[in-house]
Amino acid sequence: MDLRITKTRAAVKKAFLEVREQKPLEKITIKELSTAANINKATFYLHYRDIYDLSEKLERELICECLKSVPNTYDIFENVSEFVRVLSNSIIANEEMIKILFEGSRSNSFAEIFIDELYKVIAESFPEYEPTIEDRMKMTFLVEGSYHTYFRYSEQGINKVLELLEDLSSGTIVAIRKK
Repeated sequence: MDLRITKTRAAVKKAFLEVREQKPLEKITIKELSTAANINKATFYLHYRDIYDLSEKLERELICECLKSVPNTYDIFENVSEFVRVLSNSIIANEEMIKILFEGSRSNSFAEIFIDELYKVIAESFPEYEPTIEDRMKMTFLVEGSYHTYFRYSEQGINKVLELLEDLSSGTIVAIRKK
């Protein structure tokens, strides 16, 4: 990739995160973001359709990075505890960024994007696996429930939340795999 493109995208990302930390997504303007990134509006539009496109790309990029931290995706079915532990550590390491990107109106998009990307990872390791509607419902419950539980009760001690997540996910994932 061209160095100018890389630098422009890095400047936009940095500016977006700084502004997003202070304001809800709906209140951020392209003009404000362009000024903060030291680019013009036309340059912004060369890279992104709008502020929501930028936000979703950064959200998806962050989730993909979290999922890449799992060295062996085969563990999702064979060693659920290890999979959840490694993934949880990655999410904890990115907690501040997750809170910034998925705050307010974007909070529900975390689970949607996470599940979408997780199924892509599973498909790479298990191309023969075709999730049923029940599998998808269980995965949605597991991911959305875990996400909201984590952020609601993290002040009680993240280890307690992770232990519960590990217990719940182990039974859910094993039930999905046995089909």
